Amino acid sequence: MALIGLKATPFAAVAQLLAVTGVVLVLVWCISFMGGLAWEATNKSLIFNLHPVLMLIGLIIIGGEAIITYKTLPLNKETKKLIHMVLHAIALILGIIGVYAAFKYHNESSIANLYSLHSWLGICIIVLYGIQWIYGFVIFFYPGGPSTLRSDSLPWHVLFGLFVYILAVANAALGFLEKLTFLENSGLAKFGSEAILVNFTAVVTVLFGTFVIVTVLSQPVIEDDYSYSAI
Repeated sequence: MALIGLKATPFAAVAQLLAVTGVVLVLVWCISFMGGLAWEATNKSLIFNLHPVLMLIGLIIIGGEAIITYKTLPLNKETKKLIHMVLHAIALILGIIGVYAAFKYHNESSIANLYSLHSWLGICIIVLYGIQWIYGFVIFFYPGGPSTLRSDSLPWHVLFGLFVYILAVANAALGFLEKLTFLENSGLAKFGSEAILVNFTAVVTVLFGTFVIVTVLSQPVIEDDYSYSAI
């Protein structure tokens, strides 16, 4: 049963506001302060700028939306399952492209890859996210596992998914910190507008992740055997 006695709807509403805020902030940072976005550019930093945008919008926000669909959409479980799966697929694809953008930036700038904790965790998260999605697709969607396997593995599927998501949010905050540290070491004012913007974006990211988890732990709009109320 749900751990929080309140309905999920108000928590989800706050999460939507935070999601919009996060998208606006990361775009303002990467376009207005960092110079824009590009897949091919002489200024290689424009390639890197794709990384925080894709990771935040994809893995964190769309991934978070996928998680709370079961709690907030007044639809039948099969429809919610399909939406859940598609949103996670989009999040995973954007996440993979975002990781590739970071490698592309490093390679074209002659910077070493995989030297930081953020990068190590990022690779682990993408791999775990992919495993989670494949398992969910095969067992719960197509071809579908036996009913006993589905019922036995559902709580673990939920818990593992939440673990990966929490890890992704934490790593996103770590990524903002890492990039801001690099910028400040290169001369960026520690109390300047860009530094404040990056820190605030990280805070919004963590708050969004928090409200996603709180939504999961609250009462669903419609109770069913496949909702996250099994936690």
